[in-house]
Amino acid sequence: MRLVLLGPPGAGKGTQAGRLVARHGIVQLSTGDMLRAAVAEGTAVGKRARAIMERGELVPDDVMVEIIAGRIDSPDAAGGFILDGFPRTVAQAEALDKLLEDRGTRLDRVIEIGVDEAMLLARIENRVRETGGERADDNADTLRRRIAVYRRQTAPVADEYRRKGLLSRIDGMGTRDEVSAAIESSLAAVTVAPEPGGAG
Repeated sequence: MRLVLLGPPGAGKGTQAGRLVARHGIVQLSTGDMLRAAVAEGTAVGKRARAIMERGELVPDDVMVEIIAGRIDSPDAAGGFILDGFPRTVAQAEALDKLLEDRGTRLDRVIEIGVDEAMLLARIENRVRETGGERADDNADTLRRRIAVYRRQTAPVADEYRRKGLLSRIDGMGTRDEVSAAIESSLAAVTVAPEPGGAG
């Protein structure tokens, strides 16, 4: 099963990705982890990425797609994966589709965890107050900015997948178990794409 997990910061993607990994025996592919691994391994693309980051620039889509391509070709990803943190833009979504198509497969489902932004901000502010951490308004302002970036860049990705009939939007404001149950329900009817170069 090949999945993409979308959702604004604070939606609980990390928790749900971990549960999907455990339940379905697939691997979680975090763009940050893949990037760090490629740099640490000193692969050709990792060296390119390192040079770009050392200049203080963002890693371009073509480099990121090459890193993802290498990772999904790894044996542990053969049984499926869940992508977390990619695609963030429509251009990245198109590149991912092409990458999978070249391997004779496709995404099985895109899960978007939706949240009530006002409630999410209130949760963060309460948590900061309760733990005596950094000032709640600073924390909330950071979250507001991150949500605004998500809405501007990544929400159109969800719209694109909705048009393709791949998107399941899940209410992320329930308990962790409720969100997990809703995700599993959305996956129950999925017809899994064939393995690259094989059947099933």
